[in-house]
Amino acid sequence: MRIITHTCPQCGTIVSANELESSRVMKCPGLSCESVLRFDDLSDEEQEFFVNHREQYRL
Repeated sequence: MRIITHTCPQCGTIVSANELESSRVMKCPGLSCESVLRFDDLSDEEQEFFVNHREQYRL
């Protein structure tokens, strides 16, 4: 299994790819952070890998 995450550029909170994929667009869960995070923020390679191996990333 490969761990795919995204770091909020505003506050540094780390969000998993499966959270981004399930929401596609979400408010950063960081305290007092108003940044909006998107699945598209992941690189194309990371998005493709995650989608092709989605069954490995169930919550």
